[in-house]
Amino acid sequence: MGRIIWINGPFGGGKTVTAFELHRRLPGSMVFDPEEAGFYLRRCQPKSLQCDNFQDDQLWRNINLAMLRDLAVRHEGVILVPMTVYNPDYYHEILTALRQGGVVIDHFALRARPETVRRRLRGRFQWRKSWAAQHIEPCLRALSGPPFENLIEADALTIPQVAEAIAAASGLKLIFRDRVPGLFFLKNLITRLCYIR
Repeated sequence: MGRIIWINGPFGGGKTVTAFELHRRLPGSMVFDPEEAGFYLRRCQPKSLQCDNFQDDQLWRNINLAMLRDLAVRHEGVILVPMTVYNPDYYHEILTALRQGGVVIDHFALRARPETVRRRLRGRFQWRKSWAAQHIEPCLRALSGPPFENLIEADALTIPQVAEAIAAASGLKLIFRDRVPGLFFLKNLITRLCYIR
């Protein structure tokens, strides 16, 4: 059975680049992006049925729960899930349900100061009035308490350091890190262009 590493945190908090850093350094791992189910629903549903937030759609939660349950059974490696979930009910509906079904999940919540997250969002061309920026404070408040465990204060850490902290806490051995100057920056940029919306 596979094992899930769920990387939580605010929008713009570094979840996706951390997941891909881990993926590059964990042979046999894969990245599962729950947002893809939201984009699928947007393409297939009339506007009258669409939610402002994918997570408020019960179907989105059902799809991701079913997919992760199936992957955990059939995939032998680590499944990396970079996804913001700060509603405790949705956390229980997906993560607690998976755990109750025997799936091993290590959950980590990346935290950073609001100004740090805003700066990162500006780097993604998401300004103060963007959907992600408007959800910074409620997300950070929620992730500070239960049921969200394993907080990582990521303000002063690089992406490789965050990945290494997650791996160490999960008992996972990472392969070598890129030592070529600029190579990490290039891979990080490619990840942002391809996967961060």
